[in-house]
Amino acid sequence: MIFDWNGLGQVPLLMAPPAADGSAPPAWVQILPLGILFILMYFVLLRPQMRRQKEAEKLIQSVKTGDRVLAAGGIYGTVANLKDGVVVLKVADNVKIEVLRSSITSVEKAVEEKAAS
Repeated sequence: MIFDWNGLGQVPLLMAPPAADGSAPPAWVQILPLGILFILMYFVLLRPQMRRQKEAEKLIQSVKTGDRVLAAGGIYGTVANLKDGVVVLKVADNVKIEVLRSSITSVEKAVEEKAAS
């Protein structure tokens, strides 16, 4: 493979020349793009993620006995018991499993409330 040495001589021509009077732009002009980028990243990425996290926490805290829930593994069950960080789900007759509270992805109304409605 042949290397083209002619292109390397033009690299210095692509760089911007320094100001004629030797002055540099103010510091705030150089920092402004970074500030705008940070603000955009906050509103586009961080704020929606924090909102989703708060909603998930509220959902997990609102779980009570008798609610029908969906666990992260795709397991539907009815809440039989609540422990500290664990929820006991009744998935079938005489079948109970324990899952972490944080693995609950959605909550339906309590079974008794649906029957009454």
